[in-house]
Amino acid sequence: MRKIIITAAITGGAHTPSMSPHLPVTPQEIGDQAIEAVKAGAAIVHLHARNPEDGRPTGDPEIFRQFVSRIKAETDAIVNISTGGGGPGMAIGERAAAGVALQPEMCSLNMGSINLNLSEMASKDREWRYSWEVEHLNATKDLVFRNTFSDIEWILRTIGDTGTRFEFECYDVSHLYTLKYFLDKGLVKPPLFIQTVFGLRGAMGAHIEDVMHQKRTADRLFGDQYHWSVLGAGKDQMSLATLAAIMGGNVRVGLEDSLYIGRGELAVSNAAQVRKIRSIVEQLGFEIATPQEAREMLALKGKANTNF
Repeated sequence: MRKIIITAAITGGAHTPSMSPHLPVTPQEIGDQAIEAVKAGAAIVHLHARNPEDGRPTGDPEIFRQFVSRIKAETDAIVNISTGGGGPGMAIGERAAAGVALQPEMCSLNMGSINLNLSEMASKDREWRYSWEVEHLNATKDLVFRNTFSDIEWILRTIGDTGTRFEFECYDVSHLYTLKYFLDKGLVKPPLFIQTVFGLRGAMGAHIEDVMHQKRTADRLFGDQYHWSVLGAGKDQMSLATLAAIMGGNVRVGLEDSLYIGRGELAVSNAAQVRKIRSIVEQLGFEIATPQEAREMLALKGKANTNF
C-alpha cells in the first residue's frame, strides 16, 4: 500500500509571535515542537530559526544547530532546513547559510521569484509584542521574494554537492518548468520531492482546479521521477492536504503554514495538526511513512552524513 509522507513545518518566517502564543520562537521551543510532531507521525520536519530574544526570523547556523542537533539525537526524523531561512528580504547567502554549514539530509529550495505579500496580516486587531512585527509585514507589500536562476543554481551547487537533496517549493506553474530546466541540465536528479504551494497572496490560488493543474503539469513534465506533496496556506491547510492524499500525494502541515486547527481555533502545537491530518489520512485507508521509509523513497543520504 502507498505510504504518505507527512511534513511538519514548525515555525517559518511569515507569522509573527503576536499572532499566536503557541508559535515556537526559541531553540528550546522549536526543538520541543519538532520532536512532538515527529512522535505524532511527521517523517520530515521543515525548519526555520528565530532570534530567541524577539522572534525575528534569522538564518544564523548556530541558532539552527541548537535545535537540529537535538532533533537528530532524540528522533529518527528527516531534518529539512529552509533556504528561505531568515526571511525573503535577505540575500541568498544569508538565507541559505544554515544549509551550507549544516549539510542536512534535505533543504527547501524555492523554484522562482514571487510577489509575496503578507501585509494583510498587519491589519488585524491585536496587541503587538514587538515593534518589528507590523513593519516587517507591511514591508512585504513592496517585496519581491527573489529566487533567480542564478540563486537556484548557487544553492544546487553549493549545498547539493554535499549530498543534500531538496524539497522543491513550487508556488506557480512556471516554477515546475524551472525545475524541469535544472533537471534537463543535470543539476538535479530524481527522485524529486515537489512541494506545490497554494493560497499565499502573490502565488497560486487554492482552488481545486489550481491543484489539479499543478499535478497534471508535474505529471507531464516529470512522469514517475517525482513524489508530490501539497502545502495549503491558512484556512486551506487541511482541505488541500486531504485532497492531496486522495490524489496520490503527500502532505504538509505545521504552524509555518497555518496557525489554526479549525475555524477560529488556534492550534496548540504542530503535533496537533500532525495528529489531525494523520487521522484523516488513516481514515481514508492510507498508511503514513516512517522517517526511514520516507528516507528510502526520497533517496536521502542518511542522518549520519550531516554536519550537526
